Amino acid sequence: MDMGYAHWMVTEGRKEKEPPFSRSPSSEAYRRLLAETLNLNRTRIFAFKNKPPVPVELIPRQHTSSSASSSSTYHQQPKPETSERALDAPDIVDDFYLNLLDWGSSNIVAIALARSVYLWDASHGSTSELVTVDEEHGLFTSVNWAPDGRHLAIGLENSEVQLWDAASNKQLRTLKGGHRCRVGSLAWNNHILTTGGMDGLIMNNDVRIRDHIVGTYRGHSQEVCGLKWSASGQQLASGGNDNLIHIWDRRRSSMAAAHQWLHRMEEHTAAVRALAWCPFQANLLASGGGGGDMSIKFWNTITGACLNSANTYAQVCGLLWSKSERELLSSHGFTGNQLTLWKYPSMVKTAELRGHTSRVLFLAQSPDGCTVASAAGDETLRFWNVFGDPAEAAREKSAPKANSEPFSWVNRIR
Repeated sequence: MDMGYAHWMVTEGRKEKEPPFSRSPSSEAYRRLLAETLNLNRTRIFAFKNKPPVPVELIPRQHTSSSASSSSTYHQQPKPETSERALDAPDIVDDFYLNLLDWGSSNIVAIALARSVYLWDASHGSTSELVTVDEEHGLFTSVNWAPDGRHLAIGLENSEVQLWDAASNKQLRTLKGGHRCRVGSLAWNNHILTTGGMDGLIMNNDVRIRDHIVGTYRGHSQEVCGLKWSASGQQLASGGNDNLIHIWDRRRSSMAAAHQWLHRMEEHTAAVRALAWCPFQANLLASGGGGGDMSIKFWNTITGACLNSANTYAQVCGLLWSKSERELLSSHGFTGNQLTLWKYPSMVKTAELRGHTSRVLFLAQSPDGCTVASAAGDETLRFWNVFGDPAEAAREKSAPKANSEPFSWVNRIR
């Protein structure tokens, strides 16, 4: 940066240097001391021998303004790189097209392991077996909690769907006669249970009535492996092994218009299992492609347009949005078997969570939105506090909300 000194060193400095052998030890020591004192020893610039000290945080985090941008909030809350807890999940089926994990609003995790379904109470850490079926029923192929957190739908390899009351450990009914093959995907919309099968069919089932099939969607030519209703309950997204995404309008679910979809997206080049509706922007859907695609795409479901596409360089198995930040979590298979956190909409990678040794097929999010459960073919179930601290979220939820009205604490005079 000192241009005068640099010019002198290039033009004159080297001319005046004495040969090393002509200096005595005392003069050489004096020269080094003088160079250090006058800052002439420029060889140490950018040459760190030790790691630089951590900068001191001048403003404590608890005093920062709540109106700070989401990007600054991210830097204040570094993401964990390892799981908070790991549980064994023996005999979990390593199948990309199934959906074997879900986390209900009652804070209970349901996981299907071969021919058994287990419940893990996240509040108390207790485990219980809900149901085990015999070989003639085949394997369990999907689980999904109803919005009340009490009733659980379970899909089977024999095309049936069981409905259970998890609080009383009682089976309520079995839905039959709809699909011809295994039911690998489930999605609730109030009292409507939507099922997706290996036969390519999607069916709406009203669980309150005897003749439960009230609508059928036809559009996929291969197995339906992803189903998600929008928060409004008006649009259904489906992904299939035919590399297609369909957006269905609930109002078109009658038998007469069963083959009509609202939009058909054909941009993916591999099976689409990962689907996630954005919680902070209506009509925004994220989708992930399998091993032959490896991309995450974003869609406007009103127009059907693809808004953006990001190459992840790995099979995309699952997607989850943060409920508090503009962040998206993806789970992957070959080659990394990792979970990746992205900022939206820039799609800048902000964290990679590693621990699984096989593809991370199944993701579920806790009711408070802070913790993510992941299950993989390595027969482990892992928990990650990737979207925040659950204890802090609980404190914020229990704390009384401040009234923004001035002098609200003063008794009103009427």
